Amino acid sequence: MSFSETDLERYARHIVLREVGGTGQAKIRAAKVLVIGAGGLGSPVILYLAAAGVGTLGIADFDAVSLNNLQRQIAHRTADIGRLKTDSAKDAANAINPHVAVKLFKTKLTPQNASEIIAGFDIVADGSDNFATRFLIADTCLALGKTLVSAAVSEFSGQLATFHPGGQPCYRCFIPEPPPEGTVRPCTEAGVLGAAAGVMGSLQALEILKEITGAGESLAGKLLIYDALDTRFRTVILKADPHCTHCAL
Repeated sequence: MSFSETDLERYARHIVLREVGGTGQAKIRAAKVLVIGAGGLGSPVILYLAAAGVGTLGIADFDAVSLNNLQRQIAHRTADIGRLKTDSAKDAANAINPHVAVKLFKTKLTPQNASEIIAGFDIVADGSDNFATRFLIADTCLALGKTLVSAAVSEFSGQLATFHPGGQPCYRCFIPEPPPEGTVRPCTEAGVLGAAAGVMGSLQALEILKEITGAGESLAGKLLIYDALDTRFRTVILKADPHCTHCAL
C-alpha cells in the first residue's frame, strides 16, 4: 500500500517508529474501528484514531450535545449544543483528518441492530455509559469474533481492558452479570473529572492502535486500573471463569 507525499508528512512520526513503520501505518489505514458512545471516553478515542489515520471510523450514538457535556466531551463545542453527537464528532474527526471515512450510526444499540452494526468493523471501542449497553456490546463482539477495547470512568478513577474473541477471558468472566439496578451511581449523580475521562479515552485509543499494528504487548487478559487522586496505575490479571457459558474457556 503506497503513501502520498502528504501521507508521508502527516504520519511521519508514526512511520519513523520502529514498532510501527510504513507497514504499521498501512495497517492503520486499512483498519475499521467502531466507537460506541461519542461522550467523555469516545471523544478522545475518535480524535486520536482520526489523527492516526484509521481508514474507516464508525461512530454510534443517539444523543444530542448538551451544555453539561462540554466539561469532558472534547469532540464537541459550544456551537454544537443541540446537534447530534455523531454529526459533531464527525466534523471534529474530519477537521483533523479529512481522509478518514466516517460512518455514522444515529441510533441506540439494541439486541435487534447490534450484530448488523458491529459486523462491519474489526475492533470495537466501548465508550458507553450503562451496563445494559456494555453487556450487549461484549456479547455481540464475542459472538462475531471481534476484538473489544472497553473503558470506564467515574469520579476520579477508570478501568481499561481488551477482550479478544478467543483464548482469553471474556467480559463476562470479569463481570458475569450487570449489577443490580441502583447499586452503581450514574455519572449524573457521582460526577467525573473531565480530564480523567480524557486519560482513559486516550489509553483506549492507544490500545486500539497497538491491536491494529501489533506493537507492544496486548492488554488482553488484564485489567488496567487508574486512580487520578493518587496518580497511580496498576494492572491485575483477569482469570477465565471455567463456568462461563459465554466464552466456554
